[in-house]
Amino acid sequence: MQLKNRMEERVWQAVDHVLAKMPEICNCERCRYDIAARALNNLPPRYYVSNHGEIYTRTEELNIQPNVDVLAAVTDAALWVAKNPHHGRD
Repeated sequence: MQLKNRMEERVWQAVDHVLAKMPEICNCERCRYDIAARALNNLPPRYYVSNHGEIYTRTEELNIQPNVDVLAAVTDAALWVAKNPHHGRD
């Protein structure tokens, strides 16, 4: 059995989508992780442990608002990270 957060999967997909549309924002590994972390901290988690739970969380995605919320959180996070990059500081 494995515990998974569907929101994390969705955020990573949205990071790819948003950065493809915003080439001016750094696409390095550190910035990608910072964007994902910031977005996930502003979104509710959607954990599941079974196939049934995964199907349930995926059916929620048929509503438009959760998709808008994810894209908005990732876009906001990308803009914030672009202004406050951490790459090169470690």
